[in-house]
Amino acid sequence: MIITSQRKIEEILKNLQNIKKVFLVGCGECSTTCKSGGEPEVLEVKAKLEQQGKIVTGYVIPDAPCISAQIKTALAKNAKALKEAEAILVMACGLGVQSVKSNDRRELPIFPGCDTLFMGAVDNEGTFQELCSACGECILDLTGGICPVTRCSKGLLNGPCGGMNKGKCEVDKDKDCAWVLIYDELKKKGKIGLFNKIQSAKKYSKTTRPKKLVLEKT
Repeated sequence: MIITSQRKIEEILKNLQNIKKVFLVGCGECSTTCKSGGEPEVLEVKAKLEQQGKIVTGYVIPDAPCISAQIKTALAKNAKALKEAEAILVMACGLGVQSVKSNDRRELPIFPGCDTLFMGAVDNEGTFQELCSACGECILDLTGGICPVTRCSKGLLNGPCGGMNKGKCEVDKDKDCAWVLIYDELKKKGKIGLFNKIQSAKKYSKTTRPKKLVLEKT
C-alpha cells in the first residue's frame, strides 16, 4: 500500500491560484484507506475550494488511478466535466498523479492533492508502518520476514550494531532494534543459524531509478 497524507488546503490553493475551474480525482484504494483521497476527503476539498470561489466541474474516484486502464476509463466517462476544467487536482499518491497526467488527452495542468510518504502496511489499530523499501534484492527469507534495510535505522545487513541497548535502537530509543527482532524471530522458528550468516553488500545497481519491469507476453 502507498501511504499518503492530504495536503493542507492552503497549499492546494496556492497551486490553483490562477485556476478557476478544477476537476478532482480521488483513489478508491490506498488513499481511501489513508483517509487522504477517498470520497469523504474529495467532497471535503470540493467544498473548501468552492468556498474560495473555485468551480469544481466534477470528480471521480477510480479504484486505482495508478492503473492506466482504470484512469483512462474514468476520464473518458467524465469527458464533459473535464472539457470545462482548467486543471486536475489528484488526491492520490505520486503514481496516481503521473498516471492521470499520462492518460489525460486534453493535457491539462495536473496538481497533487496529497504527499506520498512511504510504502507500508496497516495493522488492526489503523497504524501505518513502513516495512519495505523496494530495494530490489529481498532477504526476508534470511531474516525471519523482518526487513533490516527498512526497519533498521542504519539499514544494516549484519547486526545488531554496537549502539543497541536493551533491545532498543540507539538512533531512536523508543524503537525496537530490528536485528533483535530478527534474532528473536529466527530463534522462535528454529533457524538461528541464519543469524550467523554474513550478508554481502547489496547490489545497488538493482536500486537505480526509475525502475522498470516488462512482463513477457504469453
